[in-house]
Formats: sequence, structure tokens, C-alpha cells
Amino acid sequence: MNGYPGDWAQRTPAQKREYRLQQFVNPTHIKFVSPEAEKAYKIRAQRYVDAYNVKEPDRVPVNLPVGDLPNILHGVKTHTAMYDIEKAIEACKAFNTKYSDELEYHAMPFAAPGKAMEILDYKLYAFPGHGLAMDAPGYQFVEGEYMKLEEYEGFFRDPSDFWLRVYLPRIFGAFEGFRRLPPLTDILEIPTGQLMALAQPQVLEAFQKLVDAGKDLQKRNAIMAQSIDPGAAHGYPSWMGMGVLGFAPFDAMGDTLRGTKSIMMDMFRNGDKLLKAIDIMTDIIIYSILHNPMIYSAVTASFPLHKGADGWMSPKQYEKFYWPSLKKLMDALINEGLICQMFAEGSYNTRLEVIHDDFPKGSVVWWFDQTDMASAKKILGDRFAIQGNVPSSLMVTGSPADVKACCRKLIETCGKGGGYIMAAGCIAENPKLENLRAMIATARSWEPRA
Repeated sequence: MNGYPGDWAQRTPAQKREYRLQQFVNPTHIKFVSPEAEKAYKIRAQRYVDAYNVKEPDRVPVNLPVGDLPNILHGVKTHTAMYDIEKAIEACKAFNTKYSDELEYHAMPFAAPGKAMEILDYKLYAFPGHGLAMDAPGYQFVEGEYMKLEEYEGFFRDPSDFWLRVYLPRIFGAFEGFRRLPPLTDILEIPTGQLMALAQPQVLEAFQKLVDAGKDLQKRNAIMAQSIDPGAAHGYPSWMGMGVLGFAPFDAMGDTLRGTKSIMMDMFRNGDKLLKAIDIMTDIIIYSILHNPMIYSAVTASFPLHKGADGWMSPKQYEKFYWPSLKKLMDALINEGLICQMFAEGSYNTRLEVIHDDFPKGSVVWWFDQTDMASAKKILGDRFAIQGNVPSSLMVTGSPADVKACCRKLIETCGKGGGYIMAAGCIAENPKLENLRAMIATARSWEPRA
């Protein structure tokens, strides 16, 4: 799909959402490997659509928390997957050959481009061989104050200039030379003086590193294009491939810019500045998502909600600093027919009455980590789909019997009337294969009790 239908602007949000859902169930861009795969795909896709629309599907859909198990079973470490994408592809193909049919899951390589990130000296995350040991099993976010208090004004004046000449040099060592560039808005008419900055060795070095990283990414992308075997073509729709990713405006400020300690202090000492910055960030995120090249075929917009959890801020602070901007963002996307998939990390027990807002039925999916699901079903379940709450720790350390008992309880609690999607509460690293089998088997066989 290269764009929206010609009458898109005249359609209602509900009509736009229905269009996206139908494109998902009956895709024209997928070349299925067989008629059987096409039939299986449509059944599984319809299962998601029914859940999103808060209808009872033929059975509860499952987002299986496979995590990095394909790599582990194939002996591929995270560092190898990041730096040698062919090894990660090989691991996924081996996993799919052996387990796709029984797990109804098609693994795809999910590894950050290690060499490109190393060339650019990315500092926001530590990863194997770059801040972590070579055999480390994953990544680690590096908490920091990447926008100083005194830099709010620069962010207000020109966010793009702040990003280019201040923020990016802080999180990418390769961008250090960009500090020496003049503001791009200074380039008016004959740019004699402004162009001189390009002659500085530090600036030339920065651009050369961008070229080097680009060449590595080009090589990596070519390998993936030739080797990747999409799961949808084999009959397995993936929730990860259904949409675009975004961030709550408060989280974008707290994670990406100010850092946890500083944004907590800002709520008390610099509330007006923080709210103004959140307003600007909200508009930036809305624009970025709605101009994402993937938006035309997207069904969902997914948001990991980091700092809105119970205990992180008071209910009063949540309703002042967190929820208004998030709701504005959700409203804008829902108006374009997107289903907002909100990953509420931690617990959201004290937020349930607030988030039960006037969104249209079927326009939001609440993905819960540790929230009380009986309360979530009672408060939200008549209008919105809910998913999650299978503990990741259970998938990693529990027994198949424990997993089955947990999944049965969740289906009994949340499955009646539809609108429940079974999923782990958060990413499960190295889950037990037998527990994945137990999870999918429970979804296949268990129905809500009357």
C-alpha cells in the first residue's frame, strides 16, 4: 500500500480503523507460500481483530514471549547476533523449521546493528563489547542527564537545532564535531561564513563516520533483504509487524533528555518549564508517527509506558504531568484509525479509573505487566482489549504446570466476552521451551467458564 485512499480525509476514525483492520486481515502485499498458509494467516489475523474489537474470537490470541530463545538454542550470543546478522538469521531459520508449527510462531532476527552503533559510539545503551562484557546476554540503558536544566530554553527555541548540535553529540561520540556547526537557520543567501565550519577536521570526521556507518547498514540491510523469510507469508501474523513505535511525551523527556532524577526534581521545582517542554514533545511525536513511512499499512501504534506506573508519581502528578499529553497523543492517532497499544510497565492499579477515558470502543489495547487483571477487566474490558500479565519470571523459571495454571486463570478472568490477548507481562529473556509449549497449548484448549 503506497498511501491512503483518496477519500481518507472524509472518513471517520471508525472507518479509518476498519480499513486498517481489513488491510491486516486481507493483505494484498503478502505473497503466501501456499493456500494453507494464507488460510492460517487470515484465521490468526481475525483472532487479533476480534480481540481488538472486544469480541470473543474462536480462541484467545497469543503473543508468545519467545525472546532470544532462537539464538540461545542455536548457540548464538547477543554480540554475534549484533555483529553477524547472518548468524542470527540462521538461528531463526533453524528455530522455525523445528518449532513454528507447534508454537504458531515465526522467529525473526531482532538485533541492533552492532558495528554501526560502535562506529557512531552510541552512548545511550551499553551492549556486548561496548560497555558490557562480550558474552553479556543483552543491552543496558545508560541513565543520564542528556539535557541540562539551563538548556530548556534552547529546546524551546529550536528543538531540531538542540538535537543536532547538543543532544546528538552527547549520545553519539561520532557527532561531537556537530557542536562546531552553526545553527542551520543561519544559512541565508550567500552562506560564505557558515560553510567554513564544514572545513574543520572534527566536522569532516563526523560526516565520515556517518558515511562509514551507512555503508555497514547498507550491507546489513542487503543481507536481510535476501535472507529474511517473513512469517506472514507462512501464515503467522506478528503483532510487532503490525504498527509503529512511539513514546509517551513525559517518558521522552524523562528517559531521553532530563533523566529520572532530574525530571523528578523538575516536577517540584520547574513544573512550568517541564509542562511547556512536554507540550512541544507531544507535537513532535504526533508529527513523527503520522509521517512515518510505515504508517499507511500500520494497524497499531505501540507505546512502552515507563514512568507512569504506580509509585513512580502520585495520582495528582500523573493527572498533571503524564496523562494529558499522552491522551492528546492517543486522540491524534485514534483519529487516523490507529489502535493505540499501551504497554503499561509495572503496575497501573491506581491509574485504571483515569485511563478509562472517552476513547472509542476498540481503539485502545492496554498491555499490562503487573496490574490486577480482574480490576482491569471490570473497569476497561467492556470497551478496550487488554493483554499480558503472564509473569516473565514464570516463563523463565516456572514449570509447565505453573504456566498452564496462570494462563487458565487469566482466560477465566479476562476472556469472557472477548478482548483478551495472552502475553507475558514484559520481555522474557531465555524462556523455557516447555513453558512456551504450555502457554500456546492452554490457549488452544481452554475456554472461559460461564
